[in-house]
Amino acid sequence: MPNTARWAATLTLTATAVCGPLAGAAHAAPEPAPSTLYAPSALVLTVGRGENATTAAPDRAVTLTCAPAASGTHPGAARACAELRASGGDFDALAGRGDGMCTREYRPVVVTVDGVWQGRRVSYERTFPNECVKNNSHGRAVFTF
Repeated sequence: MPNTARWAATLTLTATAVCGPLAGAAHAAPEPAPSTLYAPSALVLTVGRGENATTAAPDRAVTLTCAPAASGTHPGAARACAELRASGGDFDALAGRGDGMCTREYRPVVVTVDGVWQGRRVSYERTFPNECVKNNSHGRAVFTF
């Protein structure tokens, strides 16, 4: 009888050790619903003095993430993302009315954009005659940083 009791105790402990974690899994909290999938939109924007990106050293650089929410180091991330969505991610289409008054001074400023917009790779470069023209005529928020 003592041998049978020992086997029963061993079997009970083994079953508890093996099946115990499995039983606990049935009581675990349900997994959260998967998050909404979105195409990534993350950009690095730079601005520098010069006529093109190869000769101009960047003065400033910011990050801009537009999906799932506007964020990054860009000071006007929400407005910049709204402008980009309205233009369909086309940086040339950001050209505005140009209703700001600017001097005709020629101090070229080059902006670059590299990253991903709605899942596709983008690389953009544009030179403006001066900082005022950049800020007033081409995407009020996107290139204003």
